[in-house]
Amino acid sequence: MMKKKEFSIPFSGLKQGKHKFEYAVNNEFFESFGYTDFNDAKLDLQVLLHKTSTMLEFELKADGLVNVDCDSTSEPYDQPISTALELVVKFGEAYNDEDDEILIIPHGEHQVNLAQYVYEMIVLAVPQKRIHPGVLDGSLDSEALKKLEELQPKERKDNTKDTDPRWDALKKLITDK
Repeated sequence: MMKKKEFSIPFSGLKQGKHKFEYAVNNEFFESFGYTDFNDAKLDLQVLLHKTSTMLEFELKADGLVNVDCDSTSEPYDQPISTALELVVKFGEAYNDEDDEILIIPHGEHQVNLAQYVYEMIVLAVPQKRIHPGVLDGSLDSEALKKLEELQPKERKDNTKDTDPRWDALKKLITDK
């Protein structure tokens, strides 16, 4: 089980300047949050920390694949993910994460845990409507697609649509002016 502690970055011993961290994010990470929408995940995460005397600036970039189920056919497929997030960490009296891009931690802290930010960044990068690439290009042969095509409303040959006569009378009012 991937621990969320692995995404804690101890900054107290680091010199001022830029520091790079790399992580491999897999499905165990998402399961630790109770998120089960991914069948599998293989992502590379790069974290660039710019440490100054008054604050920390993080640039997070994730690239890879998550295996999800298609919304139309329920067929699993690999969805490419490429996302980035910038986070500023400042020091204050008490912990405050109300702002999405600014995190305030107490003065005595010596590390920052980025697990929640990584989780949200990746989950929000997945499209809301998940469509298998084979559905889009017509190459997927699926029983679900055949059934959807069978149940699709048929167009009339004369390209006219059946309309409700009550609406036709109302449409005349608009065009009578």
